[in-house]
Parts: sequence; C-alpha cells; structure tokens
Amino acid sequence: MKEFIYSRNAVYEVLRAKRRDVFEILVAEGAQEKGKIKDIIESAIRRKIKITRVTRARLDKIHENHQGVAAEVGAYPYSDVIDILDQASQKSELPFVLILDSLQDPQNFGTLLRTAEAVGVHGVIIPLARTVDVTPAVVNASSGASEHMLIAQTNLSQAIDALKDAETWIIGLDQHGVKMEAGSRHLRGAVGLVVGSEGEGLRELTRKKCDIVMKLPMRGEIESLNAAVAGSVALYLAYLARNS
Repeated sequence: MKEFIYSRNAVYEVLRAKRRDVFEILVAEGAQEKGKIKDIIESAIRRKIKITRVTRARLDKIHENHQGVAAEVGAYPYSDVIDILDQASQKSELPFVLILDSLQDPQNFGTLLRTAEAVGVHGVIIPLARTVDVTPAVVNASSGASEHMLIAQTNLSQAIDALKDAETWIIGLDQHGVKMEAGSRHLRGAVGLVVGSEGEGLRELTRKKCDIVMKLPMRGEIESLNAAVAGSVALYLAYLARNS
C-alpha cells in the first residue's frame, strides 16, 4: 500500500531512516533548494529516487501543510514485541517501552512518539483496534520520529504478558493512581509505561494488567493534563530515574 508523507522534517526522516520504500519525491515548483529541501533532494539523488517538480496546487491535494515537499512511500513497517526487547538487549539496557491503550488523536500519538524517541524508548506498543495507526498525519506530528521507532501493533494483553516475562515493571498512568515522584524506584529498572486514551484513560482490563498505577503530582487548579503531555512528562521522569 502506497501513501504520501508530507512536510520537510517528515520526508527527510523517512529518507534518513531507510525503513520504507520511497518511490518518488514531489517538490514544489519554485521551492528554493536550501535547508531541508536541499538535504531531501541530495538524499534522493544518492538513492536514485525519482524527483518530480510539481505545482503547489498538486501538493495542496496531498495536504495543506506540505511545506513544498511530499514523498510517495510504502506502508509503515511495524515491528513486534520481540524486536523491541531485542533492541534493548543489543544496547545492553533494561527494556524501556511505551504502551498506548486506545489513543485516538494523531497529534497526541505523534507527540508521544517524538518524546519516546528523544528519551531512548526501545519501542512503542499499540493495540490492534480502537487506536490511531501510524498515518501520514502521525508521521508529520512526530516530525518524523516515527520512522526511527520500533512500533508493534498487537494484542495488548499478550504484549504486556511478554514484557512481564522479560521482568519488565508495568506502570499505568492515570489520575487515580498513587503519586509519581522524581527518582521513584518504580521508574529505575525495566519499565513499560502505559498511557490511556484521551477521554476514558486506561481500560479496566489494561489497568488490571498493570503492576502499579501512578499519577503525576499536580499543584494547579486543573484536574489533569492531556494524554500526550502527561505521557511525555512521565517518560522524562522515567528517563531521569533510569539514568540517575
């Protein structure tokens, strides 16, 4: 299945990651060959990928925020839980995994992928249904970080069991959990952080699978942060605890 990835960072990271087939690069007529556009064109030339100059109207039909470039690519290459655990083993690190329980919004998904890639998460696990997939919108929202992440789309319950078999502590993130503190012992070892959906939070089945459910400490007037912000903060707390 082919699709179009749009925006400069997203297209550039698709080329840099070299995980997808890239069939053609579309560049807007009149776009100056500098910055990311120059890097994209040079990378395409090295890989002998077809480059076509097109009108901005043509790119507008792909997405209004194309930034003068798009790439026709193959489907996203999903991984599995074994690949994620192998990634940790190859780096001689304890597993650090992000688990998303029925997240629906592409922007939230992309934000979490970008944070996960930045803090060294070994892989992300999403369910088979009731979730956003790795769409072009997600790739764009993640600024291309999705292309460097191992993402497994699988049965969540079975995936959590596999992580537990690998002695990974499963931490659910929910406003009704115990307070998560900086340097918490729960964050220091092998960690699987579970972030729930934007509206309902963690599903009951997923909650029961967690070893512990934790919440971020809040001092303001609002009750909670949105899924992407809360998940990103928790990922950084885990990153700091693991590297302390």
